[in-house]
Amino acid sequence: MKIVNGSQVAVCFTIGVVLASGASAQVNPSEADQVRSRQKISMMESVLESAVANGADSLIRAVRAVMPTDALVLTGAPSARGFRLEGYGLFFDVEVPAFRPTMAYRLRQMVDDNGLAAAAAVNQLKAYIATVQDPRQRTNLAAALRRLELQVGPVGPAPAQQDASARTIASTVSAQSGAIPAPAAPQVDPAVVDDPNGAYTREVSAAIIDAMIENSGPLPVGDNEWLTVAARDNIRPDRLIPGDTSNISSIVFRIKGSDLAAFRAGRVTLEDTRKRVEAQQF
Repeated sequence: MKIVNGSQVAVCFTIGVVLASGASAQVNPSEADQVRSRQKISMMESVLESAVANGADSLIRAVRAVMPTDALVLTGAPSARGFRLEGYGLFFDVEVPAFRPTMAYRLRQMVDDNGLAAAAAVNQLKAYIATVQDPRQRTNLAAALRRLELQVGPVGPAPAQQDASARTIASTVSAQSGAIPAPAAPQVDPAVVDDPNGAYTREVSAAIIDAMIENSGPLPVGDNEWLTVAARDNIRPDRLIPGDTSNISSIVFRIKGSDLAAFRAGRVTLEDTRKRVEAQQF
């Protein structure tokens, strides 16, 4: 049986403590790096969510001139989740809410389709014609009103509370006759009116691309790695509605880490860097 004295035990204990300290020093920095990487990814998630919200705000501003502010509503809030894929780079999954017409806007459309709004306009015109003093002008307006009634159909008598509306029409007619300059028609992009969904996609895509380029500096993306963002609609077909075939589409944007480094170093302009972003729609 081998006897171990006290000095040997002390030496062994000291060596064990040193080795354990060295192992802890090797593990803790790695864990700290992972925490910092996760924090940077979380910050980019917030940036992408804000980018989608900014794209939606741009569309609302564009259509505000031709429809009420409460006509459209988002189907939820944007959300983003980021992941690091070893050997590839960073991947972000972004859910983009869609625009849906509100119930109030649909009800207004139904009222207009039933001709109620046109009937109210006819009653307002009747109230205004009754205030016209010039017999010739009153006769011409009455003839125009009869032609309008043939299209709208019979309407009830004009209520007395429409005097204010009659005065409004009077000012409008005066403006058209040249006494008061008529207000200029709102400037609206025809592409927004013809295809609002396409305009929304363009606005969101542009916002996401700029966010990838201008806000990716802190992200741990190597020169040979990719920064990828997959933006997809958050609408799902409603199984309770027969025949609901909601179109779910996704657009994948990606850019090489070396291109991002070149932009941050000032070797490439923002416009040229945008052209290096690859986009593919599914």
